[in-house]
Amino acid sequence: MLEIHLEETENYTLCRPSGELDAYTVGAFREALAELAGHSRLLIDLSDVPFMDSAGLGALIGGIRRAREADGAVAVFCDRPALTRLLHTTGFDRIVPVTESLEEAEEALDEPVSDD
Repeated sequence: MLEIHLEETENYTLCRPSGELDAYTVGAFREALAELAGHSRLLIDLSDVPFMDSAGLGALIGGIRRAREADGAVAVFCDRPALTRLLHTTGFDRIVPVTESLEEAEEALDEPVSDD
């Protein structure tokens, strides 16, 4: 089961999925990201995601693309080594900053976006 927690801070919107992010649960995550596409600063915290498959990765990429199309800034925070390794191995970290701490992710939101 996947739960999605949203939090509005003074500086950004935090999206924190909790649970496995796979073909069975990806629909709810995709919907949440679609609703957040208009937010100017989005931080996605994957620290409570013990597993993510290609469907989850695809939903994440799609959500980031929609946010960027709306001129939003996006950063991903994850302190799980296996998941962070997946994001680096797949090249995901070339399209959006992937950090291992919340503070680094907050800083990454302020960095200019490259249009690769």
